[in-house]
Amino acid sequence: MGQNSIKPHIERAEKSGVCQLANMSLSEFPPELQRLIRNLRTLDLSGNKIPSLPALIGQFELLKSINLNANRLTSLPEDVGKLKKLETLSLSHNRLLSLPASLSKLSALKTLTLSGNKLQRFPLQVCELRHLDLLDLSQNSIDNIPDGVGKLQTIELNMNQNQLSAISETISECPRLKVLRLEENCLQISALTQRVLENSTISLLVTDGNLFDMKQLHDAPGYEKYMERYTAAKKKLF
Repeated sequence: MGQNSIKPHIERAEKSGVCQLANMSLSEFPPELQRLIRNLRTLDLSGNKIPSLPALIGQFELLKSINLNANRLTSLPEDVGKLKKLETLSLSHNRLLSLPASLSKLSALKTLTLSGNKLQRFPLQVCELRHLDLLDLSQNSIDNIPDGVGKLQTIELNMNQNQLSAISETISECPRLKVLRLEENCLQISALTQRVLENSTISLLVTDGNLFDMKQLHDAPGYEKYMERYTAAKKKLF
C-alpha cells in the first residue's frame, strides 16, 4: 500500500483521534503517523507486516489503545513505556522473544494480550502494572511461573498452550487473581499445591490437557476450599 492509500485515513484521524490501518500490507510503521502525535488516541495496525516500532512511538502520549496483532514484531523499543495513558496493548501473533523492562511503566494499562509469540520466560515486569485486568500469555513457550508473580495485579491470567511444568506458590499471593487458565501445558498435579488451591483468590481454575486427570484434582489438598470460592463466584453471576 502506498502513501496515497494511507492519506485519507490520516486525514480522518486528525479529526477523530482514531486511525484504522488494519490489513493494508504495511511493511513499516507509517512515518505519516507523525502528523497525529498530538491527538491520536486509538491506533489499529493489525494484520500488517511490520517488523519493528520506531522510538517515536513513545511520543504518542494520548494513546489509549494500540492493536498490533498479527504483524512481524520481534521486539519493542523501551520508548513504549512512555505511553502513560495506554489502557489496551494488543500484540498477539507476532514474533516477540522478550519484552522491554519499560513495560512496567505503563501505569494505566488494563489489557495486555501477547498470545502466539515466542516468549520463553514469564515477563515479571508486568507485575508492576497496578490496574491490569487481563494478561494473555497463551500460545508461547513459557515453562514456569516464577517467584515474584505474587505481586501480579491482574484479574485474569491466561497461560493456555505453553510448556508449563512448574508454578510458584507465590501465585497464591496475587491480590486480585480470579481466573487462571492453564490448559494444554505439562503440569503434574503436584504443581497445584495446597497453598495455591486453599489460600489464593482464584475462583476459576481451568486445567484440561495437563498430566493429571480431574479425579486427581478433586482429591488434591485444598481443592474443597477452591470449590467454595468457585461456587460463591458462580452465585454472584446469577
